[in-house]
Amino acid sequence: MRKFIVGIVLAAFVSVVSLPSAYADYAPAEGLYIGAFVGHGAGNVKAKVDIDGTLDAKNDSVTAEIKDGGIGLEGIEYGAIVGYGYKMGDLYAGMEFDYADGGAEFKITTSRDVTLGSRFPDGGDRGDALTANSMSAETEFSVGGGARIGYYLNKDTLFAIKGGIGAAKIEVKAGTLSEKYWTGGPRMGFAMDSRLAAVDPNLNLRLEWDYTDYMTSPISGIGTEKSGNGQYNSEVTGAAYQARIGFTYSFFDVTSLF
Repeated sequence: MRKFIVGIVLAAFVSVVSLPSAYADYAPAEGLYIGAFVGHGAGNVKAKVDIDGTLDAKNDSVTAEIKDGGIGLEGIEYGAIVGYGYKMGDLYAGMEFDYADGGAEFKITTSRDVTLGSRFPDGGDRGDALTANSMSAETEFSVGGGARIGYYLNKDTLFAIKGGIGAAKIEVKAGTLSEKYWTGGPRMGFAMDSRLAAVDPNLNLRLEWDYTDYMTSPISGIGTEKSGNGQYNSEVTGAAYQARIGFTYSFFDVTSLF
């Protein structure tokens, strides 16, 4: 379904670009525009797990935490952009939204099963060992939106910074168990739009970089295995970095209606 949505947007982008040049020539990212991109996503994940002492034979509580950079993720992504911008002399203001399929991931494997904890199928105090020989996390898709402000370096080049929010759906697997989580947080970034006048005056090359702080999310379990009686107190903190290259095409200015 996700790839179908991206395909529809990309087909619309190709259709608009293939039309004869618009009646008006728009500055980069001016008016209503759509676009497509491909890029590289990276990030890091930190985790903290507090285990109640009642699960330990010595009745000691245990805290396990990933620090100093966390676990690194990376991968290729592609997607679509839609936005609207307003040119005010050399200044620029606008709004933009994007959707990216795929992205950063990591996988850890071992040659033998490792005990991750205990599971409580009946919600009782006694549980069976939960083991796995692999653990992975993969970004299924991400979305984002926000405001952009910028400055036209010349009539063919716009430099803009943006701020808004980003969200991602991530699938986590531990052995045969899996769970999908939503995470989100503030996003900021910058972009350079340059007009490809030799091809079409309304077609632009886009280079951009984004940072999203996914903050801290609580994790109560994975798959059908949930922590029993509050023995686990887990949380995950992450951030994402995205570098993209793509094209945008301006084709309509709402002020032309007035």
